[in-house]
Amino acid sequence: MRFWARALVIAALLPGFSAAAQNMPSPPDAELMIIWPPDGQVIRGGKLWVRMGLKGMGVAPAGINMEGTGHHHFLIDTDLPPLDEPIPADANHIHFGAGQTEARLTDLEPGEHTLQLMLGDHEHYPHVPPVVSKKITINVLPY
Repeated sequence: MRFWARALVIAALLPGFSAAAQNMPSPPDAELMIIWPPDGQVIRGGKLWVRMGLKGMGVAPAGINMEGTGHHHFLIDTDLPPLDEPIPADANHIHFGAGQTEARLTDLEPGEHTLQLMLGDHEHYPHVPPVVSKKITINVLPY
């Protein structure tokens, strides 16, 4: 059983879990990837361009309820959020609600950081099954 299926089965057993009525479906072959930076990239300074890729689905801005679409969320130095709640918006969960497929991340402190993408629906809920990229690690060096 895939990770997301196990997570949903486990979540369904938890008190207070409601069926994923708010979560939009995604095709099982949808694929989300970080095009840039590659895993292991060394970056000088705390600013970098990121490029996001999506196969099997389309990109639409937040608030646009269109089947088979979503928008990107960058997860920085964190694990996946709960699958039955909207993706948080904070320093570790960067929303690209305008439908961006590339953007500039700023203010990354020197050191090792993990990056992962998660697609959210028109209301920022993860899809079912969740559409996530592989988690990568980058190293930020000071200027």
